[in-house]
Amino acid sequence: MQDMSGQLEKSVLDLAIAGGTLLTLSDSMEIIEDAFIGIRGEDIVLVGGRNSAECASLNAKETVDASGCLVMPGLINTHTHLPMVCFRGMADDLPLMAWLTKHIWPAEKKFVSKKMVHDGATLAMAEMILSGTTTFCDGYFHENAVAQAALSAGMRAVVAQGFADFIMPDRAAADRMMGVAKDFVDRWREYAPMITPAYFCHAPYTCSPENLSRVKEDARKEDILYLIHLLENRDETDVIYQRFGRKPVDHLRHLGILDEKTIAVHCNWLIAEDIGVLADAGVKVSHNPESSMKLAAGVAPVPELLKRGVCVGLGTDGCASNNDMDMIREMDTAAKVHKVTAADPTVMKAETVCRMATIEGARVLGLEKITGSIEKGKKADVILIDMNQPHLTPLYNAYSHLVYAARGADVKASIINGRIIMKNRKLLTLDVREAMKNVRKVAADILNQHLG
Repeated sequence: MQDMSGQLEKSVLDLAIAGGTLLTLSDSMEIIEDAFIGIRGEDIVLVGGRNSAECASLNAKETVDASGCLVMPGLINTHTHLPMVCFRGMADDLPLMAWLTKHIWPAEKKFVSKKMVHDGATLAMAEMILSGTTTFCDGYFHENAVAQAALSAGMRAVVAQGFADFIMPDRAAADRMMGVAKDFVDRWREYAPMITPAYFCHAPYTCSPENLSRVKEDARKEDILYLIHLLENRDETDVIYQRFGRKPVDHLRHLGILDEKTIAVHCNWLIAEDIGVLADAGVKVSHNPESSMKLAAGVAPVPELLKRGVCVGLGTDGCASNNDMDMIREMDTAAKVHKVTAADPTVMKAETVCRMATIEGARVLGLEKITGSIEKGKKADVILIDMNQPHLTPLYNAYSHLVYAARGADVKASIINGRIIMKNRKLLTLDVREAMKNVRKVAADILNQHLG
């Protein structure tokens, strides 16, 4: 009886996803029709066809019907500033430095608080879940509040504590900030397995060489990721050369910043020599095309990065410069901007861009062993996209539809870490109306101060 009971227990799944077309995004890029995903606890324990003998023999406590859907790994947003959803649309149609210095930085100085960060992050997470993102990487200040919001929402997150000279202008301030950052890392490393702490230095022009090096040194000791905006705009090359006698990539190389746990964000003005340096050092890149296009900041040489073997993922950046967090739209933009820039419709194929939004994004964040593809042994981060839509009919190629025709609003359900987070477009872990109300209060305060 005990053996029979044990066998029965092993055959029962906590959750099953049955039907639909599964894009595994595995190394083989296997596509399974009428698919079946078996989930026990947090983990995927079975992937196959629904009518296979192994799948048919299993029972599940709950089954999600995926008929008529694309089933795929949750999307991975490799770079954003979630609290900046509070500044969405506040200062549009401006050059990058005017946007930053005359609008964003003054607003941040006056309005950024733990509550504002938590409220903005919560609304941003609602938007991400509803458009298919299951994992994100955030870089900002008061990151404990972002991590807490992610924990409540049930999202997988890399949460990076921000650094810039204005918060650590001297050695004493730097010491205090590093103490806060180390406490942040210790807390979230032990407290919540789905939260991965990291460090984020804003840029080479906003962080002194001493601060860049000190933060990287501590990141190495803690064995965590180090993110930095790099060559987002053309002027950065001249600014860094005038200050330090080196171009930006060489400046970071000289400081010992570049290694396999460094994520360089944007990289719009890399030259061939820079690409070689990043490739040799194992640096990962987060490509944020919509933000860069809107700010006219430039277009990253992603096809050349990929040719050199650099790992590239996609990000939305913050809502102040994008102005949305829809990774499906980001895929569409990423594919098209490089085709027109190269005058070559064959570059950045749909499959390539889809990988950048899933498994390659996971590699950028060091999470490829647990997420980014649908495979046995990985965590169950899965989304369903409803294909029964006029704009998705007929279907010849699933990847093409996903990149060129689908929208974030087509995402029907999201499962993160084996837990249903959104079902039939209904959020199950947070109150979106309350989140919108809280952010509207922040916007009202900004307008009252005439900063909008």
